[in-house]
Amino acid sequence: MAPQEYPGSTRVQSVDILRGVIVVLMAADHVRVYSGLPAGGPEPSIFFTRWITHFCAPGFVFLAGTGAFFYGKKLGNTRTLARFLLSRGLLLVFLELTLIRFGWTFNFNYGEFVLAGVIWMLGWCMVILSFLVAMRPVTVGITGLAIVFFQQLFALVPKAMPESLKPSLGGFWEFIYSSGLAPWPWISVLYVLVPWIGVMAAGYGFGTILSTDADTRRKLCLRIGITATLLFIVIGSTLILFRPNPAGPPFIFRLLAQQKYPASQLFLLMTLGPMIALIPSAEKAKGRVASILTTFGRVPFFYYLLHIPLIHASALIVNYIRDGSLHQEWYTSAPFSFVPQESRWTLSLLYLVFIIDVAILYAACRWYVSYKFSHPSNKILKYI
Repeated sequence: MAPQEYPGSTRVQSVDILRGVIVVLMAADHVRVYSGLPAGGPEPSIFFTRWITHFCAPGFVFLAGTGAFFYGKKLGNTRTLARFLLSRGLLLVFLELTLIRFGWTFNFNYGEFVLAGVIWMLGWCMVILSFLVAMRPVTVGITGLAIVFFQQLFALVPKAMPESLKPSLGGFWEFIYSSGLAPWPWISVLYVLVPWIGVMAAGYGFGTILSTDADTRRKLCLRIGITATLLFIVIGSTLILFRPNPAGPPFIFRLLAQQKYPASQLFLLMTLGPMIALIPSAEKAKGRVASILTTFGRVPFFYYLLHIPLIHASALIVNYIRDGSLHQEWYTSAPFSFVPQESRWTLSLLYLVFIIDVAILYAACRWYVSYKFSHPSNKILKYI
């Protein structure tokens, strides 16, 4: 089924549907943040509630690169694309430090807490990509893969710095890649730029595959996705077998609990492999669910801007209903929340709030999709 077209737009249904899946899963994890439930743990229900959301950041960044490729094709000019990526990237960084931070915390105490989160990382990656798009897309993709698979080399850079420069440049380098140096104390770095710029660049190069004919595209997506997934299973399993831990968690938990901060090669194989393999299925998806996911996927950043304050407000309402207090003090440094053990939500309550919030977000996104694509002359809307 071809995606619905709006005047002047170029859409790829599989990209929109997968982005829709990603942002819906992302909401589940962020409800978990405000619920106080841990990020994983030995209990299977909580472990997999967290694990399934690991697909969000890799997919979000990878498909942002793919979206940039197709927007460049629409523009027909890499210089215009570079200017757009540069300006949009800087806008994302600004919004991370202002509007998004306020949505997380509902306070302006910048002296106590500033977060370099996923939108900060996404913005700076767009800025860097704006300089890379002058190269051929295949070259950009290969460069991205090299950054991903040789990312540990970035940890060696600070060792070459003169000792006198490490206190200042070392803090800066912690934004690039975690190297064990002291970060700048005024900001909490959740997402470093490497390997994520590699993921975005690889997604940009991947656009050339999605531009091929349907049969070639299906074969390549299946080969790449299945190969990446099998590599994860084989390499991850082998490493576990050579590092036995009888007293530790079960084998499957150890296999799936790959390093996300910074994202290891196995983490990215585990998440991007299945996503790429699902692209042929997403291209053929029909029905109500596919339509809902496509709506979310058309305006993922609008969804992101809205979902954090909505989930935060939902948590305050739930807290008030449960024990007569909003307990805003638990969230002053969200997403690093501090909910007392006795006040943490049940998993069923987490999913109930998640479903209600996603329903509200769908209504808002459906309105915004209609408004955005019916006003193609409004240049501001292309940034959100």
